[in-house]
Parts: sequence; C-alpha cells; structure tokens
Amino acid sequence: MNTTESESSQGKLTRIKAHFQAMGKKDPQFMESFSNFMAASKKPGALSTKMKEIIGVAVSVKAQCERCILWHVKSALELGATKEEIIEASEVAVMMGGGPALMYMEDVLKAIEDFEKK
Repeated sequence: MNTTESESSQGKLTRIKAHFQAMGKKDPQFMESFSNFMAASKKPGALSTKMKEIIGVAVSVKAQCERCILWHVKSALELGATKEEIIEASEVAVMMGGGPALMYMEDVLKAIEDFEKK
C-alpha cells in the first residue's frame, strides 16, 4: 500500500479498511481471528478502551507504522482522548524510539488535525 503526501488521512484510512476487507476475502478465518483478537484486547478492564487506544498510538509511533497511527488516533479521538493526551503518549514513544520515532510525530499531528475537524 503506497501512500502519498497529498492523500488525506481519511483517504488513507479508507484504503486501510479496504485492505482489511480484501484480506477477509483472501483468508476469512485469519481476519476473523485477528478481528476477535483486536476486539478482545480493547475491552475495558484495568485500563479503559480510550487509554488502550492512546497506548496504541504510542506503540504505533515506536513501531513507525503510519497506517497504525491513523487508525489509533482516529479511534482515540472518537473515544474522547484529547489532543494533549495523544501527543504526550506519543512523546513517551519518541523517548523510547529516538529520532526515527520523532519523524512519525508528524503523522500523529496531521491525523489529529484532520480527524478533529470532523
């Protein structure tokens, strides 16, 4: 999946969802298992679902996964996370990942900007 600078965050997210659907057609059992795993990991427990999505943003920054950043920033915002919470969690990821992780803060900030408009 090639992304371009000019493509909107929502456009990229739409392509991610299309990828998931295509994978579901290629291997339904795998994607069903993956979806169930994701849903189980996001259930509230000692941590709220919102906090788990904020952690997901930070892990995405450390993993240098632009697509994951988009997914988790949008979900975190929908669950009521603030811009400040998302940025601070991402800064912790940068502390662990150094300069390469810092480069992915640009994706975090752009996603926040794009998805806060909605």
